[in-house]
Order: sequence, then C-alpha cells, then structure tokens
Amino acid sequence: MTTTTTTPASGPSARQVSHQVSQSVFDGSRLRVVLLVEVHDGAQQQFLETYENLRSHVESVPGHISEQLCQSIENPSQWLITSEWESAPPFLNWVSSEEHVRMVRPLHECVRHTRSLRFHVVRETGGQRAGAEPGRGGLQPAPRIGDGVIRHALTFTVKPGSEEAVARILADYASPEPRVDDTTRLCRTSLFLHGNRVVRAIEVRGDLLAALRHVAEQPEVRAAEEALNPYLEQDRDLGDPESARVFYTRAALPAVHHVTAGERDPAAQRHALSYPARSGQGMRLAQLLAERDEAAADDAHSPVLSSTIFQRDDIVVRLIDVRGDLGAGDPAATLGLPDPARVTELTTLLDGPAGSDAGPARPGDEAGELLRALEGARMVPVTDRRAPDA
Repeated sequence: MTTTTTTPASGPSARQVSHQVSQSVFDGSRLRVVLLVEVHDGAQQQFLETYENLRSHVESVPGHISEQLCQSIENPSQWLITSEWESAPPFLNWVSSEEHVRMVRPLHECVRHTRSLRFHVVRETGGQRAGAEPGRGGLQPAPRIGDGVIRHALTFTVKPGSEEAVARILADYASPEPRVDDTTRLCRTSLFLHGNRVVRAIEVRGDLLAALRHVAEQPEVRAAEEALNPYLEQDRDLGDPESARVFYTRAALPAVHHVTAGERDPAAQRHALSYPARSGQGMRLAQLLAERDEAAADDAHSPVLSSTIFQRDDIVVRLIDVRGDLGAGDPAATLGLPDPARVTELTTLLDGPAGSDAGPARPGDEAGELLRALEGARMVPVTDRRAPDA
C-alpha cells in the first residue's frame, strides 16, 4: 500500500496524489453541503418560513460558516440550499443529532423530494472569503483516489434476548436483484451483531439513494423488514413515509474514513469491530483509528487489506478485510491500535472494560489483554452477500 506524501509546495499539484483507494472526512478542509429540494405545489411560502426558523438556529452551530437559499429561475418548485462548514466533522455531528431530526421535521412536510450532497473544497478562485475568519478551514490539499464504490451503513438495536431470531430473519431472506438501473448496482451487503446492535454495511456503485430505494421495494426485503418490527427497540411504520424517514435518519451510520490496499485477495475475510466510545468522544475515536490506518498503509506485512470506519455519535464500527483468520496476526495491528505513544489517548476515549477505568494491563500479559480486547470488539457475522460481478 502507498500513502499520500508531502513535497515542498510549489503549486496546487505539489503534493503527490495517493495511489491507494481512500476517502476521509478528517482532511481538515472546508466542506460544502448542497441540498436539492422539490417543494410541494403551493407550499413555497410555508417552506420559506420554515427554512428561516431553521437557518436562524444553524447559524449558531459550531463549525458553520455560511448559508444560501436559492430558487430555480425555471421551476419555482425547485430550491437549492448550500452551506459551508469549517470541516466535515462538525457538520456530521450536527446532522446526526436528535435536535436536527426534530428541527427538519416541519421542513419535510413542505417538500416532495430532497437530495443531499457533500463535498470537500479542493480549489477556489478569488481571495479571502467575505466574512471568513483567518484559519477557519482550508482547502483539501490533494484529491483522494476512489474506486467508484459508495460505502454506507445502517445501525439499530433490537430487544435483548431477540438476537437469535433477528439473525435468522436477516440471514434467510433472498438477495435482491443487484442491478438497480443502467448506472447503479448493489455490490455487497454485510450484516453483523454486537450484543443487541445490528450493523448493515452496504457497498454501491452509482446512486446510493436509488440503491436504497430499490432494496426497500423488493418483496423479500419488505417481508424481512416487517418480520423485524416486533423485535426493534425503536418503533417504526415503514408504510408511513415520515416514520420511515425518521427511522432511517437515526439509523444512518456514515463512512467517515476508508483505505484499501492496492492488492486484492479473493480469500480475504470480512470482519467488523465495535469500539465503545465514551460519551462525546466518538468522532475523536474514529479520527484516531483513521490516523492509525493511514500510518499503517505502507506496512506490507499488515493483515488488514481494507478498513472502513463508520461513526455516528458514540457508535464507532470498523469494517476490515483481512488476510487469514482474524486472531492469527498481530492483534494490535488488527485492532488498528495507535503506536505505543498514543495508546493512553485511545484508552481514554473507550468506554467499558477496554477504557481507562480498566487500569493498566497486568505485567507480562499485554498480548493477552490485546487478544481479549479484540474478542470484545469482534462483531458476530450474520451474512455477507456479494454480487456475482462485484
């Protein structure tokens, strides 16, 4: 694997471009968010008033820089909301909060469709932005190299004691047709359990929203989702668009970092690890793991071929493809632990037995502590479905 390296700056292309497949929200660069909205006929004034209430609040959210609301000159039902943020993490914290879920509810009563797009700012023309404070967010220094795959996850909890029944439901339904349309295909779906928490990781080529709608419309998937309803800790009615929207908004577990080795190993095994973060420390924990994955990218002996970190609030999940059995290699490398100088910082971010309350490892038993931590983080695989040509 190779990583991005920095050379003396002599222009926009001075920094070498990474040859590994990668994505990250931790670049420190500014974020541009674009929301495309189609408003119900006759609801334009209601939409505008609702937006004003939302805008007056979002202006005070940490990390928010500016906001614009635009109306189409060709179709008055089409609107565009753009916002700029110092970086991606504060926006993701805001958009995944319960406060945001409550505040946008009136907005969705006015609209027929929405589509959200998020971009790091790579280049721009002109000088200092009007009203911007020095040092508030920069430009992404170099483009990242993608593979055309969008990675996303959903997570929810089920009633304790129902895990076996839930696993059977999630493992037994027939796989949906992978082809969505001429430009979108389902590549892979991996499901895991950790206690009573379900994580469903999805890989898509093309349009993620189109793929999610396609899956939700399949009879076999709808039957499985209905069978799950009695076991969910959060009630939902997928026949009610608002109930479904709120459920999937709360269930969204975005990919915040991904790195893949240049090589592919058809025999690689997929695993998921759950890292319990202390309250308010989920984003920092995800960033620390991401930094470790980047630093380890040049290690040809690493068992980890690919790592995707998903995070929302204090839920942090790391999906990895590894050579051989999960416990066969160095448990520190498999866990994505930082170098020894940063182990203390990691333990202060973890909750439960792996965190700082557990105290120092017993002398001479560091390897055993690592193996126990690995087993504690390991999620139970339910199913891993890959499209034939993925």
